[in-house]
Amino acid sequence: MSKLLSGASALVIAGFVGAVSAQAETKTITFLFTDDDQGYVERMAELSKEFESTHPDVKVNFVSSGYDAVAKQLPVQLAVGEGPDLAKITDWQLAPYYLDMRPYMKDPETYAKLHGASLEQLRLPNINEPNSINGYVASQTLNLPFVNKTLFEQAGEPLPGPKATLKEIVEASARVAKATGVQVPFTMDRSGHRFSGAAFSYGSTYVKDGKFSFPDEAAKKYIADVYSWTENGSFPKEMWGAAGGSQYKNMGDEFVNGNVVTYLAGNWMVNPFQTKIGDAFDWTAINAPCGEAGCYAMPGATAIVGFKRTKHPEAVAEFIEFLGSEKIQREIAENYVILTGADIKDPQYKLSSENAKSAMAVFLDNKKNVPQAARDFERQKGGSALYQQIVQRMSQLIVGELSLDETYKVLEDDVRKINEARATQ
Repeated sequence: MSKLLSGASALVIAGFVGAVSAQAETKTITFLFTDDDQGYVERMAELSKEFESTHPDVKVNFVSSGYDAVAKQLPVQLAVGEGPDLAKITDWQLAPYYLDMRPYMKDPETYAKLHGASLEQLRLPNINEPNSINGYVASQTLNLPFVNKTLFEQAGEPLPGPKATLKEIVEASARVAKATGVQVPFTMDRSGHRFSGAAFSYGSTYVKDGKFSFPDEAAKKYIADVYSWTENGSFPKEMWGAAGGSQYKNMGDEFVNGNVVTYLAGNWMVNPFQTKIGDAFDWTAINAPCGEAGCYAMPGATAIVGFKRTKHPEAVAEFIEFLGSEKIQREIAENYVILTGADIKDPQYKLSSENAKSAMAVFLDNKKNVPQAARDFERQKGGSALYQQIVQRMSQLIVGELSLDETYKVLEDDVRKINEARATQ
C-alpha cells in the first residue's frame, strides 16, 4: 500500500505500525520518506510497490511526510520503541536505534563493496558495530548559493567570482535587487545546517577539546554580519522571523518564483529547479563563499536506515538491499541528479537544461571544498540540538527579541546545557 501525505499527520499514521490488519503470513513494514523533489518521492512509492510484487509475503506501507515533522517527531517515537521500520533521515544521532542488517542480507559483501566507505558515515563510535550495515547513504549534499543569472544581467552586475566572500555575495545581490525591484536580495533555508557553512568559512570550528564551543569569536563575527544584513534589508527579516521556534522552512519556492536574487541551498534542489523554473529565467550555482578560514561548502548527507524496533528485520533488510542495489542507485542518481553514497561508475545525470548542467558542474567542483571541522562536527552527539538552538536564537535576534550580546550569551548557555546532557548519555 502507498500513502503520500504531508506534515505531522504522516507520522501519526507511522506510529500505528502493526495496527493495519493483514493476512497472518504477511509482513507489513512502514517506510517513512521525505524529500523536496516530489518526483523522487513518487518514484520511491513506485519502487515500494515493485518490491511488493516480487515479495508477496511483504507489504510496504509507504508514508511521505514533511522534513520538519520527521526531524521533530521521529526521535521521540524511536525513543519509546515506536515509529517506522525504516526511514530516510538526516540526523546521525539516531544511530543507537539502527538495525544491523548484515545477518539478514542475502549478499552483504556485494552490498558493502558497492557502498564502501559511505557505510562508515552512518556508524557512530562506540554505538554501532564497526562492521555493521545499518542502511545506506542516500545522498551526499553540499550547500552553495544559487543565483538568478537573468536578474544579474538585467542589473548589469557581474556574477560573484570564485573567491567572493559571503559579504561580497550579499552586497552584490542587494545591488541587483535594488536595480531590478526584486523583493529578496539574499536568503537561505531556515536551518542550522544551511546557516553553518559560512560560519566555518569565517573560521568557526563548533567543537573544541571534544565539546561544543559555539559561538566562538569567528561565529560571533558571522552572526553580527547576518544581523546587519537583516537590518539593512539584504536578508529580509521575514525569511526567518515568520516561523517560530526551531522550525525548518524551505525558501526554494521564492527562488523559483523569481523573487530571490541569491538563495543558499544545496545540490538536492538542482533537479526540482530544472523542472519548476523551466525557461522562466537563467540560473546557476556559484562557488562556496570565502572567509578568513577558506572557501567552504557545508557538507551533509541523507540516509535510508532500518530500525531495531521492527518486528520483521528480514523484510527490512531485503527491502533495503533492493533499494541499495546498483541498478536502483544508478537510476536514482541519474534521474534525480543525486550524489549517492553508492559508488556508481560514470553516472549519466538527466540534466535537461543548460542551467542545471552548469549548476551541477559547480557542485561537483566544490566537493573538494569541505572543511574537516564540519566533518568532525557531524559525527558528534548533540549536533541536531545545536542546530535547533541556532535557528531559534537567530530568529529571536532577527525579530528583535534578543540583542547581539544577549544572543551570544543565550547560545553559550544553550551549548553548556547540551554539553552537560552529552556527558550523561
